[in-house]
Amino acid sequence: MAHIDLGLDETQYPGISGLMRYRPETAVALNALAEALLHAPHPTLSAGERELIAAYVSGLNECTFCCSSHSAFAAAQLDGGMPLVTQVRADPDTAEVSAKLRGLLRIAAAVQAGGRTVSAALVDSARAEGATDLEIHDTVLIAAAFCMFNRYVDGLGTRLPEDPSAYTETAQRIKVGGYVG
Repeated sequence: MAHIDLGLDETQYPGISGLMRYRPETAVALNALAEALLHAPHPTLSAGERELIAAYVSGLNECTFCCSSHSAFAAAQLDGGMPLVTQVRADPDTAEVSAKLRGLLRIAAAVQAGGRTVSAALVDSARAEGATDLEIHDTVLIAAAFCMFNRYVDGLGTRLPEDPSAYTETAQRIKVGGYVG
């Protein structure tokens, strides 16, 4: 049970979904942010890559709900599927991703550790691998936003889905309709 009474069946609305129903007025803004960061068209980063950054940061934050959700969302949109997501979460330095994405994941990990740990050297390294200023910006924003989302979900003690297949089912909905659809 969540730390507060959400006034709903938490088994039906685990994780952030129960929180969104509890405060629909804040859910609008949070869903719009997730849509802009993860699902909306992007000139160079795929939705799967952006979801992968969210999953990676959520894993570093040990937020089981968000890590599991966004891992499923990334897997549904990446050619490498869940095996690739698992590789990245275990060790992005040896995962089968582009050098550019590896550089962006390093920046995301630095943001998770603390914004001031993002160094000019990390940014320069990502740029040397082909990352643009827009990609660096969006990576920092995704990582920072997921630190907030993770703390929101875990700080209120939300429940996990009883059936882990719920993540995969939701992934198909997110892949097609996004976060505001």
